[in-house]
Amino acid sequence: MRSINEKCAVIGVSNTHDFDVARLAYLGLWAMQHRGQDSSGIASHDGIKLHVHKDNGLVSHVYDETSLASLKGQVAIGHNRYSTSGGKDDAHNQPYFDESLQFAFAHNGNLPYIEKLQQYLTKHQIAHEGFNDTGLMSLALGNELKRASAIKSAVKKCWPLFTGAFSCVGLFGETLFAFRDSHGIRPLALGRTHHGYIVASETVALDIIGADYIRDIKPGELICVQGDKLTSHQIEQGKERVDAFEFVYLARPDSRISGMSVYTARYRAGQILAKEDEVKPDVVLPTPDSGLSAATGYAQQSGVTLEYGLIKNRYIGRTFIEPEKIRKKSVELKFNVIVESVAGKRVVIVDDSIVRGNTLRYVINLLKSYGAKEVHVRIASPPVKYPDFYGIDTPKENDLIASEYSIEEIQKIIKADSLRFMTVDEFVQSTGLPKSRLNLSSFTGDYPIPVPYEATS
Repeated sequence: MRSINEKCAVIGVSNTHDFDVARLAYLGLWAMQHRGQDSSGIASHDGIKLHVHKDNGLVSHVYDETSLASLKGQVAIGHNRYSTSGGKDDAHNQPYFDESLQFAFAHNGNLPYIEKLQQYLTKHQIAHEGFNDTGLMSLALGNELKRASAIKSAVKKCWPLFTGAFSCVGLFGETLFAFRDSHGIRPLALGRTHHGYIVASETVALDIIGADYIRDIKPGELICVQGDKLTSHQIEQGKERVDAFEFVYLARPDSRISGMSVYTARYRAGQILAKEDEVKPDVVLPTPDSGLSAATGYAQQSGVTLEYGLIKNRYIGRTFIEPEKIRKKSVELKFNVIVESVAGKRVVIVDDSIVRGNTLRYVINLLKSYGAKEVHVRIASPPVKYPDFYGIDTPKENDLIASEYSIEEIQKIIKADSLRFMTVDEFVQSTGLPKSRLNLSSFTGDYPIPVPYEATS
């Protein structure tokens, strides 16, 4: 139940025995639909010509048999997009491409600072008015490819211009390439098919096409795939700080991030919340669907029955992508309650996070209107106090309820009978990763890459 949305999924596929490799990219994009629902695009190369198809809408709407048949080639990249940076203008749909160079490019992440890119493009007299961060990156890379005709030298030359978080895929002729920022904030997994390779934002994209997971692309690493040959180049020595919100909400539970199971991390979070909890509920309710894994862990640890008493209408769009004036009405249409699960009972409801608090306040009121005796809230992450600048569309700080109010005040605002968040240390424990490998900036205000913001608390 959110006011946070992901910014994009990327995929790149090579397969030396298949001239319909774009269909594999299509399947991977379908598996990562949750990361971007505004537009989708695929670019492929058949050894002679670059082919591109992209449009607004879901994966199932953007492609049909005709469009997929037109995307010939043994290499392809793909992208699903949310309208964060750049708005809903379809001019920002990815992949970006330059047909004259046989070059295509897509990006997951965000560059908080683009001044160096703009200065570079101005210096080289390249028109860039109206381009978002990805478009600027594409223009700079294209210019360096034109000058050097070599991917490694082009990426190395542009690297100092890219200040922020980026997991990128590209095509240059028949070569597939991918690279990740030196902190590895946005995930990028590498897999092996029978006759090629795949890179993708999440391992579920590997699973759907039957690829074997090899490893993650290293922070600061560039990989190039030509035919069945993969080469690796360490552009800059990196230190991973993968975004904690991949474990909280962004990734699918059946994905692995930094080698760790997302489901297991969320399940452990629920277990941690249940330990020594003074509340003795009659029933545990997950918020569908983001709270399910943590609620399952909470129920197992506490020995309390897990009930699916809060039902989500799956035909109502996600409320966080809608204008504020209609968001409230959408929330009211989105949930219903099974009265037998809550009437006369003390309820613990488990959610992944609280952002603005509006939806959770509505749900608590809804549960009590159906006869819940008490509603206790358990959140499987620390309070979200600081905005994100690395590719997640969070509200501004003054719209984040935890940045304005104490936990006790939030409890009163949402009208919960009790409220508990995880501590940062508890959350780190749930992921199974050391604290040094996580970007916890939304909780702590400690930004590993410079951002145009100074934490006030």
